[in-house]
Amino acid sequence: MITRRKMMQGAAAVLLASAFAPGAFAATEVAGVKFEDTATVAGQTLKLNGAGQRTKVIFKVYALGLYLPEKKTTAADILASQGARRVQIVSLRDLSSEDFGEAFMKGLNANTDQAERTRLLPQTKTFGEMFASIPGLKKGDVLIVDWVPNVGTQCTLNGKKIGETVPDVAFYNAILRIWIGDNPADSSLKPKLLGGS
Repeated sequence: MITRRKMMQGAAAVLLASAFAPGAFAATEVAGVKFEDTATVAGQTLKLNGAGQRTKVIFKVYALGLYLPEKKTTAADILASQGARRVQIVSLRDLSSEDFGEAFMKGLNANTDQAERTRLLPQTKTFGEMFASIPGLKKGDVLIVDWVPNVGTQCTLNGKKIGETVPDVAFYNAILRIWIGDNPADSSLKPKLLGGS
């Protein structure tokens, strides 16, 4: 006859074994937000290159994870990366579409020159219309910005597609430079996205 104690020991052993099973630690946590080690974009498996949080003054604004086909440690290598890519943003506070859009434009302008901004103006306008189409981000909302090869930049908010597809890879790279460019939005976030601690 199996005693209650033996049943409990068996259950504990199963739990312990599952805790150390492959994949048990397959998530990176940032400010209470879990980023899985892999993501799939257009049928391609991507790896989490790095993740961190954007802080403004003393406020936690959002957690961000960067997914690439293979790990890279420099901004130049990330921008030259072939294949699909993903930026996953999880809001850590309520943000109006105006605040988020303004921060986006500030980051874009800080990391592009006048000629590039002029060239990317139509795409930037299309992206700006996306911000205008949503009331903002609530705490816990998940905004995903994907680069899909031969298609373009696609955005989803909580799993629902928002905005138009923007076809130019130069525009996606301009978005990435908001966080990994020479003048990143948060200097402490950049090294984390480059795979640092």
